[in-house]
Amino acid sequence: MCPKDHHLRFPDLAKPFHIGPVSIRNRVILAPMSGVTDLPFRRLAWRFGAGLVVTEMVASRELVLNRGESWARLKGAGISPHMVQLAGREARWMADAAKIAADNGADIIDINMGCPAKKVTGGYSGSALMRDPDLALSLIEATVNAVDVPVTLKMRLGWDENSINAPDIARRAEDAGIRLVTIHGRTRMQFYEGRADWDAIRLVRDVVSIPLIANGDVETPEDAAAILERSGADAVMVGRGAQGRPWHIGWLAGHAAPSQPEIAALVVEHYEAMLELYGREAGLRHARKHLGWYLDRFAPDLPTEEKAAIMISRDPADVARRITAALTGNTAVARKEAA
Repeated sequence: MCPKDHHLRFPDLAKPFHIGPVSIRNRVILAPMSGVTDLPFRRLAWRFGAGLVVTEMVASRELVLNRGESWARLKGAGISPHMVQLAGREARWMADAAKIAADNGADIIDINMGCPAKKVTGGYSGSALMRDPDLALSLIEATVNAVDVPVTLKMRLGWDENSINAPDIARRAEDAGIRLVTIHGRTRMQFYEGRADWDAIRLVRDVVSIPLIANGDVETPEDAAAILERSGADAVMVGRGAQGRPWHIGWLAGHAAPSQPEIAALVVEHYEAMLELYGREAGLRHARKHLGWYLDRFAPDLPTEEKAAIMISRDPADVARRITAALTGNTAVARKEAA
């Protein structure tokens, strides 16, 4: 953990900036992560000072056809500015989905060209679009022309080390009307292995004048300062570093993090919010990975059997009791109460 006065040493992170006409309150952004950055997670990150939070990836075709969880993922619930990320491979679906998002309160629309998951790239969406820049540009142009709100672009360095084409795509995207670019400093084929190449992001900085966000392996204020210096970016985006601590985004920007006793109450609040959003059965499934991350970070010495009891319990009251005990060091009391 870095000293509490880290914001005094890294003041640039606390400064606002703009995406088109939209003001962003600081320069540390929560990355969109499918299955992670749902509404309860974003609300916590926003409350604790994140500069901007982004929805989970919304499939454009599914949104237009009103399928799956697409409409639920679209909700902003009062968080402003509201940024929605869309994914797809056909210009018409992207344009129609962008209109729906803007009509339903989106202040900024982000195009996903960075997701490396096989189920996404197998459908020629996400980072697979980087293999066909002309197709990618047709999607960008259709989305930009469909709405009046700023449209942004998130991508990787390229498909693999032999096709580093982010600078060229970023330059063309700016010409097409994109108002900000986010670069994850890995190729698609790297997935999340190795280290993000912060220096390679500067190749994009050198060819665009719009704001640039750097993403990849930012955990500490020192990381954030280093990635800004090495990449020339205007802001940082944090994804996996926020798992199990949604307040971490704001903390990097200089806001106070919760104390250990406060963390227990926040985890229970997060858990209960997920049950309310998804319903009990689906909520229990969605919540387990979050509970696992919280326990790994803040109760690493918790006995295996106790962690297993929390993860498999279908009784929300029992889970809340055990989580509180685990994060405050009173697991023996919780076991007695649960007996």
